[in-house]
Amino acid sequence: MLSTASARERLFAIPALDLWPAPSPVHELSRLRQALGGGPRLLIKRDDAIPFGFGGNKVRKIALVAARAIAEGADTLLSIGGVQSNSARVVAATAARMGLKCVLVVNGARPDRLTANALLDDLLGAEVHYVATREERAPAMAAIADRLGRQGRRPYEIPLGASTPLGALGFARGIGELVSQGVVPDVIVHSSSSGGTQSGMVAGCAIYDLPTRVVGISADDPAASIQDAVRTVMTGMGDLLGVDGAALANRRPVEVDDTFVGEGYGVPTADTREAVGLLARSEAIFLDHTYTAKAMAGLLSYVRRGVFSANQTVLFWHTGGQVGLFV
Repeated sequence: MLSTASARERLFAIPALDLWPAPSPVHELSRLRQALGGGPRLLIKRDDAIPFGFGGNKVRKIALVAARAIAEGADTLLSIGGVQSNSARVVAATAARMGLKCVLVVNGARPDRLTANALLDDLLGAEVHYVATREERAPAMAAIADRLGRQGRRPYEIPLGASTPLGALGFARGIGELVSQGVVPDVIVHSSSSGGTQSGMVAGCAIYDLPTRVVGISADDPAASIQDAVRTVMTGMGDLLGVDGAALANRRPVEVDDTFVGEGYGVPTADTREAVGLLARSEAIFLDHTYTAKAMAGLLSYVRRGVFSANQTVLFWHTGGQVGLFV
């Protein structure tokens, strides 16, 4: 059995860095709804407006993960991602805030001119290593961590997106934050990739006994792959929350839609371009083509196809990444 009351107590007893003043705002998307000709009530949770390190969903995760790293005596944070990784940027920002060193391993060639997240990583003082492929990132990070350890340093490795059970609990806490704002939507739509954000949201809805559906729109991987990742992370949350992890992972369905990926990760589509422009013109809110525009393209399609009824409330959880517009 899943004891939700005790799980909530454990959830907020886990140490976290105080990186920003919660909550992120919730706004009504009335002009977007008007532009769509009606449909469900539309809300947006503005993690893009988190002030720390240009914000985004990774701030919620790194607050818990870095707190553990510091508690274990780390003096260096290591992580991986693409050249324009939002997650890597937040790791670098956290290291700078906490007085730690930061080493990033990113796949891709070093840009001739640093822009967007790559520029911010440099400004934040991160040491960046470049590898050719995604598959080379984790082994390269492990090798660097080993070298630093032999030099007497205390490195702490943070996997892609900080999508660990501990990091994902940042989004279970985010669901609690949403409840404290008096918002319990019928559906949450968001961008899903490495699975940490979605696993936290689904777990949070279970812990708070909410009827809310969580729909992840894939930015890259097949739906089945993300669903497996989400369930694996949720199972790992069990020990942290003092509950049966398998029961938690099976408490709610894991819904992932991979029909808006297009030609692949970071590649815009006609639908994502429309989503970026429509939200900017109707609400003065900016998306990025890699993650949030694909999720918004999914939401626009759902509304236009009548997937949601007019009496439902649908919340789009903006996970940030708008720095990507400046690549």
